[in-house]
This record gives sequence, C-alpha cells and structure tokens, in this order.
Amino acid sequence: MVDDDPEIRELVQIYLKTEGYQVEQAAGAPEALAWLQTHEADLILLDVMMPDMDGVQACMRIRQERQMPIIMLSAKTQDMDKIHGLTAGADDYITKPFNPLELIARVKSQLRRYLQFRPTPTAPQDEVQVEDLIINTATHRVTVGGREASLTPTEFAILAFLARNRGLVLSAEKIYEHVWNEPYFDSANTVMVHIRKIREKLGENPRKPRYIKTVWGVGYRLES
Repeated sequence: MVDDDPEIRELVQIYLKTEGYQVEQAAGAPEALAWLQTHEADLILLDVMMPDMDGVQACMRIRQERQMPIIMLSAKTQDMDKIHGLTAGADDYITKPFNPLELIARVKSQLRRYLQFRPTPTAPQDEVQVEDLIINTATHRVTVGGREASLTPTEFAILAFLARNRGLVLSAEKIYEHVWNEPYFDSANTVMVHIRKIREKLGENPRKPRYIKTVWGVGYRLES
C-alpha cells in the first residue's frame, strides 16, 4: 500500500488484514521501489498524487521489471486521468473517496486473475497460435516471432479471452465483464486503453493491426 496519507494506509490495511492479507506500507514511491528490490508482492495499491515521485511515474518504473497487478488510487475523476494511469501500466483505477468494500472486491478480482495465470505445467491445448503469435494460457507466456511480449495480468486476461474465442467478435462490454468480473458501466475507455497497450507490446501497426482486429461499432476479434 503506497500512499503519503498515513490515515488512508492504516484504514486500507485494517480492511485487508481482516480479509487475511499481509499488508506492507510505504509512505512514498521511492520507499516502495526500494522495498521491491528485496521483497515480493502479489499486488500493489498505488496512490497517484504523491511528493517526490507520483504514482504514474512509479507505475512505469515497476512495470520495467514486475508484472504483478497494480491498482491506482486517485482523487482525480476525469477520464483522461484514468486513461493516463492505465496507459502507464495499471490494471485498475479507483477514485477517492472509495468504498473499502469495493476496494477489497477489486483486490480479490485482480489477485484471482494473477494467481490463476501464474506458470504451471503446460499442455498442447493450452496454446493458441495465430501465425507467429503464440499465447500459452497455462504459463501466461506470449511470444511474437520468437520474441516474448511482457503483458500485465489484465492485458494477458484480455488476450487469453480473445484467444479462447478466436474468430468471434467480442464487445467491450463482454470483455470487461469477463475480465474485471463486475458489471459494465461506461468502461469502453478502459478496454480500449488495454487493447491499445496489448497491440503495442505485440508490435502491431495501430492503423493496420495484424492480430487483434477492431470491428467498428461491435467489438474486437483475434484473427482465426
């Protein structure tokens, strides 16, 4: 839990510990980054507005080496602020003040997805291949032309969902409700930003994507 407000850190810690989670606190991004050099975390709650280094910068630094879920917390409510956070590599974004029960639900959802896609013994049926794109749903590994693409848990969950429904057009609503496991409400931008990041990591031409096609007014399709 990374936030310069000690009261918010303590409140979140109380709720998460009640749910059985072990919680570590950091008063700022530099402290959190230093802690991550010698420790492991399954999920990070990261405030946006902090002194020294803001949450967006910290998120980008973490994503250079780590792929655990990151949920950003911010008092900013504008869509562009949310898009900025998601573009930096966050998996989810909650505005302050937030309902602690909603925060816990989102933490559980992200951890379920992260633990589900941790590497396990693989079988041939776990792989989906589209030309030189290979998606392994058991090992959470994606390669393009032999090069590994490092996806966040949410990005991988979206790509895996498209892969399991290869050739079918999936709406933003259906993708959101499956991946985030909550009702869809004005979340088209969230799905769009994540699709854009996936395409970037796959090395796709945004004007002529090779693998993930946009069917305008309908949704997205992984080529069959």
